[in-house]
Formats: sequence, C-alpha cells, structure tokens
Amino acid sequence: EVIEIFLGLASYSLVLVAGLLFLIFAFYPVILKLIVKTIGYRKFFKNMGPAQLMAFSTSSSAATLPVTMECVEENMGVSKNVASFVLPVGATVNMDGTSLYQAVAVVFLAQMHDVDLSFAQQLTIVLTATLASIGSAAVPSAGLIMMILVLQSVGLNPAWVAILFPVDRPLDMLRTVVNVTGDATVSTIVAKTEGELREG
Repeated sequence: EVIEIFLGLASYSLVLVAGLLFLIFAFYPVILKLIVKTIGYRKFFKNMGPAQLMAFSTSSSAATLPVTMECVEENMGVSKNVASFVLPVGATVNMDGTSLYQAVAVVFLAQMHDVDLSFAQQLTIVLTATLASIGSAAVPSAGLIMMILVLQSVGLNPAWVAILFPVDRPLDMLRTVVNVTGDATVSTIVAKTEGELREG
C-alpha cells in the first residue's frame, strides 16, 4: 500500500515535471521567437536566468517580482510602462504552472482512488483549475489550498490533498519558474506589439 502510494507520487511528479519543463523550454521561447525575432533561444534564458533562479529558490512570484522587472526591463528591452503594468498583473493572475499542476494532481488523485471521471467532470476540472490558479495568492504552496476547491467541484474528497504534501515543495519551485517565465514572455510580446520594445 505505502509502496503503491510512493510509486504513484513518483509517476505523478514525472508527468508534472515533464509538462512544466515543456512550458519553460519549448512553449514560451518558441512563441516569443515567432513574435520577437531578435530574441533567440539562448538569449532568452541568459536574459531571464536571474529571475528564474530567484523564482525557483523562493517559490513565490510576488517575491521574485523586483528581479523579474529588472530582467525584463534591462535585459529584454521592455519599456518601464509595459513592465510595471503587465508584470504585477501577471504575478497575480497568470499562473500557468499552477493550473497545469492542479489539473494533473486532481486527475492523479481520482485515479489513485479508482474514481472514473466523466468527460463533464474532466471539463469541470480544467475550468476550475484555471479559475483557481487565477485566484491563488503569489506565495509558496497557495495552489495546494486552492486545489481543495477543484476537488470539491467534481465531488471528490478534499482531504486527498494531504497525499501530495511530500512532493509539493520541489514541484512548487518549478511551477513558480513557469509562472515567472510566462509573465516575462507576455510582457515582452505586449511591448513588441505596442512598439515599446528596445531591440538590439
């Protein structure tokens, strides 16, 4: 029984890490490259490295905000007007890592307890996970609290959240890197479309 739980947590962690790494290393840089031709793959990570490292170590988008703003303004060439509007909004609302994590976690918990989710329930999970991630505070492990809402929305036991405690912290660190990378990507794209990007 205990070994089964650990194996389950390991596979859940692997799936989640794969999804989060895809967002960081494939999704965001590719979208940015399509819109802002001058920022290449390596340049993007060189520019955003300090903010990503800070996000990983603090697990808080809010705590990382000053470093993110500095990286985006000085390294990416985004104007202060755009950065000071988009980044604080992003730190509060744009939680891609958190919404991915909540959807994966709820499906994992349902499978672990042999609950078959209907298509309607799966849609509900996607919707509530997205909304709950918007409502999550930009502090460590806030997504874990919001997951209780997602579980209740499809009639699952909210106490199941406790199973995820042992692996939550390292995954939370990675989720925050996704959130910060997403904020930086969006602010750079907004600056480009508004003609507020200093390219060179």
